[in-house]
Amino acid sequence: MDTINQVSLQKHIPVMREEVIFGVEQGVRTPYFGLDTTFGRGGHSQALLETFPQLKITALDQDQEAIDYGRVHYAPYLCAERLTLIAQSFHDPLPKSPTPEGWDFILVDLGVSSPQLDNPARGFSFYHDGPLDMRMNQNGERMASHIVNFWQEEELVSLFKEYGEIQRPYRVVQQILLQRKQKLFTQTLELAQLIERVEGWRRKGHHPATSYFLALRMEVNQELAPLRSSMENMMEILAPGGRLVVLTFHSLEDRIIKYTFRENKKWGAPVNKKVITPTREECVRNPRARSSQLRLFQRE
Repeated sequence: MDTINQVSLQKHIPVMREEVIFGVEQGVRTPYFGLDTTFGRGGHSQALLETFPQLKITALDQDQEAIDYGRVHYAPYLCAERLTLIAQSFHDPLPKSPTPEGWDFILVDLGVSSPQLDNPARGFSFYHDGPLDMRMNQNGERMASHIVNFWQEEELVSLFKEYGEIQRPYRVVQQILLQRKQKLFTQTLELAQLIERVEGWRRKGHHPATSYFLALRMEVNQELAPLRSSMENMMEILAPGGRLVVLTFHSLEDRIIKYTFRENKKWGAPVNKKVITPTREECVRNPRARSSQLRLFQRE
């Protein structure tokens, strides 16, 4: 086995791998230069580099752990100058393409990577105890504990309704207010167990804290506010015929992407009328793929 193919031994499972490859492959441009704006553990970048031997990818991630992981586990691609890693958010000014025309494709995966979710120290998990953190960029100032401990009742209700799409979060919010008078929340299980006691298990396999933690994560990382402008910036730096490939995991995210694609006719148009969803087989293999949706945009 050659050195680069040894990278294939990594266990991370990228969501809708084949659909992402197909979306790039069916574009009018041969992919020579791609921008992966959410590198994570590199699953999509790896799949694309394996599929297109001529391809070079510049990959971004605001999580320094992801960049450090990539430097170790994807060293062969880095040494071959087929992969470049940059520690930054895709909401920041994006790197220019190596060619004047622009990027052949840009990939955005709006999900949280499995290693982030599974590491209790990052504070995303409601199954394992850890600090109530939830920052994707660990240099960020505000953690989830600040929101839970110091936001007013109406602010928490609004947050859980809008981002968590929870119709009646009032009882949970009231219990949060009562408990934090006695002791501020610092750990994930303190909050998860409170929600579990108040809400109970209504759906098998769906922890009652799921939507509450999702809402907190989205607020901590400001995932929705700049999303439309970031997508428009990406459309602008695509080459003619280049494709913007976006994976979402939340209805609010998908709605923003859907209408941003439709309303920016000066740059191009959506590739598919309907959103692309994972196969049943993939959802069985990887339950975290169940909520994923894929949209494609092609630059004129």
